[in-house]
Amino acid sequence: MPSEDLDISTLAIRGGRSLDSHASSILFPLYQTSTFVHDAVGVDKGFSYSRVSNPTVDALEKAIGVLEGTPPAVCFRTGMAAVTTLFLSVLRAGDHAVLSEVIYGGTMRLFREILDHLGITASFVDTSDAANVERAIRPETKIIFIETPGNPTLKLTDIAAVAEVAKRHSILLAVDNTFLTSLLQNVFELGADISLLSTTKYIDGHNATLGGSLATHDEKLLERFRLIRKTIGTTQAPFEAWLTLQGMKTLPARLKLHCENAQIIAEWLEAHPAVARVYFPGLDSCEQKALADKQQNAPGGMIAFELKAGFDATIRALNHVKLCSRAESLGGLETLITHPSSTTHADVEPQVRRALGISDGLVRLSVGLEAAQDIIADLEQAFEAAGCCPASEEVRNEVR
Repeated sequence: MPSEDLDISTLAIRGGRSLDSHASSILFPLYQTSTFVHDAVGVDKGFSYSRVSNPTVDALEKAIGVLEGTPPAVCFRTGMAAVTTLFLSVLRAGDHAVLSEVIYGGTMRLFREILDHLGITASFVDTSDAANVERAIRPETKIIFIETPGNPTLKLTDIAAVAEVAKRHSILLAVDNTFLTSLLQNVFELGADISLLSTTKYIDGHNATLGGSLATHDEKLLERFRLIRKTIGTTQAPFEAWLTLQGMKTLPARLKLHCENAQIIAEWLEAHPAVARVYFPGLDSCEQKALADKQQNAPGGMIAFELKAGFDATIRALNHVKLCSRAESLGGLETLITHPSSTTHADVEPQVRRALGISDGLVRLSVGLEAAQDIIADLEQAFEAAGCCPASEEVRNEVR
């Protein structure tokens, strides 16, 4: 059946997938090999060396392309490999990029520690206002790169408004859509040219792999991505591709529960006397809720918050969680709690972090698929142990 006639849950399981030609296995085979034999000199079955392409990786690229609504994506060993390939593909010495100021720390590090030394410059601006993006554009600007929701404060950017600016100046617009994926935010319908995902996160969903992808409707860009990937050797590995193919099948079901749990926990946090502020697009108090409702299908599974008791108490609270796991990643089955200023954004200068709203007391929560009440009970006892607030006898008994 044509993809457009199928529900997204069906596409996640069936889309872009085919049975292998040898045994019709229900799971696409794992081609764990570096080399493929040629039938004759210059004659092969489409594969010669897995740094260039591999059948299992190809299967993943087709499956992601179906979810993105594009030709097959290009997949990489890590999300940062995808980010790096994107910029090496479209920028050269003397070129300039405009990026969201609230963005993954690794993307900032790429520009400041590597690309800047190659003569490629960047402006990090508040992309929540498209006028800021337009003011940052120079004659040498070649790409606008936004991350929405932004990591870790969940600040939103109006993709359609920035896309209008980009098209007016004939500049590419790329969106890091890792926090939501195409299921919760279709960046192409909003005018983006390129979608970037860290497949490590929600696409795989099981904290089992590292990976990244780039999707676009532009075949020339896809060819360029593949050339750079082949040249610098960042092709996704077959085993990780095979695992990611399995994880993708449950993506719609997982995202639904991630979002439901996150909504419950965000509302609890907002009402808690120990909490100073909650960042979550699903709350009525969110300043950008109207934008979230316009461009997102759901608020997502990520929350950020700050405690009233300050930095020391925040660290004590993180060190007292029992169910939530202290870890830097996100998007998996398990709830992960992160202190961005000492982990994901540790390489960003303290004064820059503070200016971006990434305070030393900010906590990022990747809400998993455990029962919401169990996550809440764990946070409550951690707040109590840190001296932030007394817990009720009912909560203490539940945690015991």
